[in-house]
Amino acid sequence: MKYQNSNLVPHKSALMFTPANILNEDICLPAAVIKKGALENNIQWMQRYADTRGVSLAPHGKTTMTPWIFQQQQQAGAWAVGVGSAWQASMAMVSGIKRVLMVNQLVGKANMQLVSQLKTQYPDVDYLCCVDSLANAKTLSAFFSANNQRLDILIELGVPGGRCGCRTTEQAQALAEEISTLSGLRLRGLELYEGVLHGENPQPKVEALLRDAAALACQLEQYVDGEFILTGAGSVWYDVVCNVWLAAQKPANCRIVIRPGCYITHDAGIYQQAQDELMARDKVACDLGGDLVSALELIAMVQSVPESDRAIVNFGKRDSAFDAGLPQPVAHYRAGKSRELATNTIETTGIMDQHAMLKLKPGADVQVGDILVFSTSHPCLTFDKWKALLLVDEQYNVLETLETAF
Repeated sequence: MKYQNSNLVPHKSALMFTPANILNEDICLPAAVIKKGALENNIQWMQRYADTRGVSLAPHGKTTMTPWIFQQQQQAGAWAVGVGSAWQASMAMVSGIKRVLMVNQLVGKANMQLVSQLKTQYPDVDYLCCVDSLANAKTLSAFFSANNQRLDILIELGVPGGRCGCRTTEQAQALAEEISTLSGLRLRGLELYEGVLHGENPQPKVEALLRDAAALACQLEQYVDGEFILTGAGSVWYDVVCNVWLAAQKPANCRIVIRPGCYITHDAGIYQQAQDELMARDKVACDLGGDLVSALELIAMVQSVPESDRAIVNFGKRDSAFDAGLPQPVAHYRAGKSRELATNTIETTGIMDQHAMLKLKPGADVQVGDILVFSTSHPCLTFDKWKALLLVDEQYNVLETLETAF
């Protein structure tokens, strides 16, 4: 959807003058924007990484819940789109996604009914979800059998103290044996999420879990007809997942699927740190050329300078993620012209629902009405605050409205 001509609408409906340039104040601010060139770079870089490693890519769509982005990822070669709920699965299918990997348990009558309807409406879409208990497996089997359908599933392997998933490989193998007797289910493989492992040095624990999963996959192979799907990897350890599973003994017809999500816009915070660490340890990533770059920005206006060392900007918790570090200014504009942003002279120090507080240090020159561009950390929680984001070029001309479907 293109922006329409209107300046009398709530900013999150994302309607504005056409043509529009953000720096000329043609739209209501604050606004969340995605830089087109950076987005395209990230899509291509991660697909190139997966192709080079010889694995499949199923980017986690819950990061953006933006159908247009799903489509770009699929067109670039993504094997599937990952989701976390039946509702998200429906949005992916409506968007034209051909394989949907719901990396979560399907529970509840209404959710099962939705998936059943989706399987009828989109018979050519490959839908998979996770199971980690016999109770859930029996409920799913009974429901889908009664509807003359069969549900494709992955067994989820978890860790003690983590979230979902069988806590031991023995539990997972016993569950696979039981599933093989249930007519409404078809086992397709094994899933895990190594990102639940934390601590000062989690990599050895991550590698141990991955080795256990590969060995378990060999045990489960007998219950899977055809291709065995072995999937893991969020946005932090995807190189380690590839390293361990590509080297391990595994089912003969095994498809390794990695599921990073936040790479799509990357960030200037926790995922930049994770990517720096990955580039330092992974020669394959270094040899690809280029890297992920931050594509998501928050643009806001200075609305008050009540003290010489304090400015207030018109965005807050309702507009941006703040759980993994506060958005920090990276560019400064006045009357549409770029101004030098001296290093460390402006710092975001606090945030409320609709206000962000800036600390102004010597050398800062900030006035009411100035536009500031902010980098963010943890893109998931910025996306889900917006009904639409703005796709822009390097000059902040608005190219497209990207509607979200949370």
